[in-house]
Amino acid sequence: MINPSVYGWIDKFFIEQKSSNPLAYADSTDFYIKTRATGFIFGHNIHFDVTNPIEFGDWTAVEKSKIGLLNTLYKMYCFKQKSNDTTDFIEKAVEFYKQITPEGFNPLKKMLAGSSNSSKLEKIIHERVQTNEDMFSKSFSHVVTNALLFTDVLAFKKYLNKEHITTKYISKLEEIITSVVSLSLKIKTNKTKHDELLQKLFESSVRYNKVLSDSNLTLDTLDFSFLKNDLEKYYIIDLAGISLWSDEKVENEERYFLYTLGRRLDISDDFILKSIDFINYFIVNHKAEIPYFKHANPVKHFYDHTTDGVIVLINRNKKRLLKEISESKELMQLLAKSTVKDLDKEEKKKIKNQILDICKTIPSLTIFLLPGGSLLLPILIKFIPKMLPSAFNENIED
Repeated sequence: MINPSVYGWIDKFFIEQKSSNPLAYADSTDFYIKTRATGFIFGHNIHFDVTNPIEFGDWTAVEKSKIGLLNTLYKMYCFKQKSNDTTDFIEKAVEFYKQITPEGFNPLKKMLAGSSNSSKLEKIIHERVQTNEDMFSKSFSHVVTNALLFTDVLAFKKYLNKEHITTKYISKLEEIITSVVSLSLKIKTNKTKHDELLQKLFESSVRYNKVLSDSNLTLDTLDFSFLKNDLEKYYIIDLAGISLWSDEKVENEERYFLYTLGRRLDISDDFILKSIDFINYFIVNHKAEIPYFKHANPVKHFYDHTTDGVIVLINRNKKRLLKEISESKELMQLLAKSTVKDLDKEEKKKIKNQILDICKTIPSLTIFLLPGGSLLLPILIKFIPKMLPSAFNENIED
C-alpha cells in the first residue's frame, strides 16, 4: 500500500496505477466534473479518479491531499498531452513548479538540488500541501486552506499549452477567487460574528497574491475578463457555493447570487443548479468526515479550540511576559482599563502594537507574527490580564 509520507511514494503510485491508455475525458467539463466528484476541488478528497482504486487506510488529510494533487496534475497532463508517459509528466511537473516559484525563494532551490525528478516532485508536493499546515489550519479545516490547490492544476494546464508561465497568472486567479468568496460571505443570509474570521482564514491560504480590501466591490464591478476557460469559471462558482453552504443551506438571496455570478461568467443556469445539488450531496454524505462541517459553527469551534493553545503559550511564558509588560506603564494601564471598559480604536491599536513588539522578543510567541497570527492576538490580549492579576491590581491602585 502507498504511504504518501515515505520516500518513493510517487514511483510506487505510478507502478500501481500503470495503464496502457491515458485517462479519457470527453472534454474539459467532463474532466472537471470527475475531478470535483473526488472532493479535491473543496480540499477534502473522498476518493481518487484512478484506474485501480486506492484505499485511504489511516491516511491524514495531508497525505490524501498529496495523492489528490499528484493525481489531478497527472490527469491534466494525460488530458492535454493525450499521453500517459509518467516520466515526461514528472519532468514537466518539476519544471512547471520551478517556473512559478518566486525569484529569490531559496528553499526550493536547495530542495531540488541533486535528486531524481520523482524525489524533487515529492518534495514540491509536500511543500505545496504543507503551505498552510500551521496552527490555524490544523485547528480549522483543510476545506478552506487546501481548496486553492486546484489553482496549481489550472496553472499547469496553462503551462502545458504555452510551456512558460509566471506567478502572475496564479496571483490574478487568486485575486478573483478571494474577491468572489468575500462577496459571497457578505451576502450570506444568516451571518455570524465569526464569518469575518472565516473570510480571513480563506484569504490567508493565497500564496502569490496580497488580498486587497475594496468595500465598493460588487459582482457588477468585478472584472472577469482575465478568465479564459470554463475550468476557471466552474471552479470559482463551486468555491462560492461551498462558502455559502457553510450554514448547510442556500437561501433565495444566496441562490440569486450564484445565478448572477454564473451569468457574469457566461456559465449556464443548468451548471449552477447542478453545482448547488452536488454541494448539497457532498455535505450531506460526507459531513461527518469533514472537520469544517462537524460543528454547528465551525469557525466558532476553531476560535474556541485555539483559545486553549493560546492559554498554554501564555502560561509557559508567564514570567517573561510579566517582565516585558511591566516595563511599559502605558501598556499596563491600557490592559487594566480593558478589563473594566471598552477601549477606543486608538487605544486598541496601541495595545496591539506593543504586544506585537513583546512577541518579537519571546521566541515561543513569534507565532503571532506569522501571516494570520493577528487573528489570534485578541485572544492573547484577552487572557493576559487574567493570567497576571497582581500586576493589574497594583496598576489600578496607581
